[in-house]
Amino acid sequence: MKISVLGTGAVGRAVAGRLDDLGHDVTMATRDPAATAGRADHVAWSAAHPGVRLVAFGEAGTDADLVVNALGGDVALGVLAEVGDDLGGRVLLDLSNPLDHSHGFPPRLFVKDDDSLAEQVQRAHPGARVVKTLNTMNNAVMVDPARLGEGTTVFVSGDDAHAKAIVTALLRELGHTDVIDLGALDTARGPEMFLALWVRTAMALGGSDFNIKVVRGPSLQA
Repeated sequence: MKISVLGTGAVGRAVAGRLDDLGHDVTMATRDPAATAGRADHVAWSAAHPGVRLVAFGEAGTDADLVVNALGGDVALGVLAEVGDDLGGRVLLDLSNPLDHSHGFPPRLFVKDDDSLAEQVQRAHPGARVVKTLNTMNNAVMVDPARLGEGTTVFVSGDDAHAKAIVTALLRELGHTDVIDLGALDTARGPEMFLALWVRTAMALGGSDFNIKVVRGPSLQA
């Protein structure tokens, strides 16, 4: 599958690298490809992934089957506007979170309760098929859930059933064995608001190498 990953930070590198290892045709998008290519962190990463091309945000949607929003939630809408009409018809996997760091740490959420960042992305790009997932864990667990030693849970939200099926298949490629489809895209409000608990759990544990697991009672087991 042709996949374009928006963002070249730690999350973007983790996701793009793993998808490249799985054999997908991966492109990474950034604001200034030349500047990114010269960064020490990217030079070291690209040596292990020479087949991953760098392009500008405006080219990210060209020929992509799936676009991954691996950007910070505070810049996601602006960057997606640069991608523009190329998002029409694409599956847009949104793993960003609406974190507001302006009041210090721990961060607040700049949208919650009656809306979500995923829904804002969908409204801004009505032709895209937005699917929210993977935002409830750190980037290492996103791409290698087996590192935790036992199965955990990942959630999926979206209005397009076919798009969710594509994303769910990709999640299983990454190693996620318990995928819960929460329903329509407005259900993404729950996983996004989970970040308030996730951050405080990470603070209590002294690290973020964890995930949650939904344990079903007898009446919910198949």
